Amino acid sequence: MRLLLVSVGRLKAGPERDLAARYLERAGAAGRPLGFSTIDLREIEESRARRPEDRKTEEAKLLRAQMPASTKMILFDERGSASSSTDFAALLGTLRDEGAPAIGLVIGGPDGLAPELRAEATRSIAFGAMTWPHQLVRIMAAEQIYRAMTILAGHPYHRE
Repeated sequence: MRLLLVSVGRLKAGPERDLAARYLERAGAAGRPLGFSTIDLREIEESRARRPEDRKTEEAKLLRAQMPASTKMILFDERGSASSSTDFAALLGTLRDEGAPAIGLVIGGPDGLAPELRAEATRSIAFGAMTWPHQLVRIMAAEQIYRAMTILAGHPYHRE
């Protein structure tokens, strides 16, 4: 199964990009024995449309285009529900066990995600009620992917 972290906006070279890449690399190594064949980062450009609704619609099309057909989408969205790390790991494991060909973990742009994309999602997860900078959301998502792989691999988890 493929795991895709698909994000609106590109991180510039620097410590944020390096940290996200390090977590994704570690997640990839931990995930291969668990049936996660690849963990890829895909970035799309922010829309330049004038109206926020148009930007979200345009970005939704570009986000969908980055994912193969029948990808199960999990959104990182401020409107989502809270999730523990173990619950997130269990969700990834369940989708893998159900035979989903790919899971797309989606981070929207500054205006958020289009309602039609939210309606298509398997789940929507919030990193709390606060607003987070895009760079930090990507790092937190990458870290949680890595943490999920270690939980699924049976490594001791200090919160249990």
